[in-house]
Amino acid sequence: MSVTPTRPFGSLLTAMVTPMTADGSVDLEAAGTLATHLVDHGHDGLVLNGTTGEAPTTHAQEKSDLVRAVVEAVGERAIVLAGAGSNDTQHAVRMAEQAAEAGAHGLLVVTPYYSRPSQEGIYRHTVAVADATGLPVMLYDVPGRTVVRYAPDTLQRLAEHPRVVAVKDATGDVQAALRAIDATGLAWYSGDDGTLLPFLAVGAIGLVSMAGHLVGDGLAQVIREFEAGDPAAARATFLSVLPAIDVVCGSGNGALRSKLALALLGLIPTATMRLPHAPADDDEVQEVRAALVAMGLLPHAGH
Repeated sequence: MSVTPTRPFGSLLTAMVTPMTADGSVDLEAAGTLATHLVDHGHDGLVLNGTTGEAPTTHAQEKSDLVRAVVEAVGERAIVLAGAGSNDTQHAVRMAEQAAEAGAHGLLVVTPYYSRPSQEGIYRHTVAVADATGLPVMLYDVPGRTVVRYAPDTLQRLAEHPRVVAVKDATGDVQAALRAIDATGLAWYSGDDGTLLPFLAVGAIGLVSMAGHLVGDGLAQVIREFEAGDPAAARATFLSVLPAIDVVCGSGNGALRSKLALALLGLIPTATMRLPHAPADDDEVQEVRAALVAMGLLPHAGH
């Protein structure tokens, strides 16, 4: 693991899907197998129980069991972060405590969504979760889903907390990231695959990915090449993984696309998701299959 004080969670993490059996039960064996595959292919860490992991529809015991299974599978080789996201502060605190008890190495804490709290409310919520355990915290700024974002002053206040060490930035606001990285000293991770290169250019040190389910080695190489002082090589490598980013992230439903692609590749047994996520229809299955063939990940369309 490339973990250092300035890179507390490594360079490349993927927000991992939660494999499920055909009847919608969490498949812990498949989760351990998938986690091992990802760590074998470029990942320093994994984020569990996030939006891509269908956290809104999995229950407390399932979340804890998933963390335990993945820590058992890869915990000596990779950082395992667990989502502790809720718009109910006490619920988020319980999630953090349960993740810590299950063996997680860190927490991902999103701004409270839907209820649109004030900046003071966001600050107090986040501190309450960070105070609940001894685990390091990655803040998650994703206003496209939460409708609120951290104000610069709030980020600076939170950066003073001893366990707040990083930010997953899915705002797409590169200029704000430049200022915040300088002002806070926090480790910055792009929260969108497509913005990796511009975020690296302003001081980010890594990526929390969805396309890493398919092209982890390539994304890790992009980061290494950029940091080695070869942005031209990083751009070329990034161009080579763009088709995977397009197929996973381009539809607006990265969790479904990730599961579907992984199932087509035989890396998880099924693409089953819980409602409100409906399964892919035949046209979407064929679209994803054709993309995997075009990328050379599937040998032929009839695989």
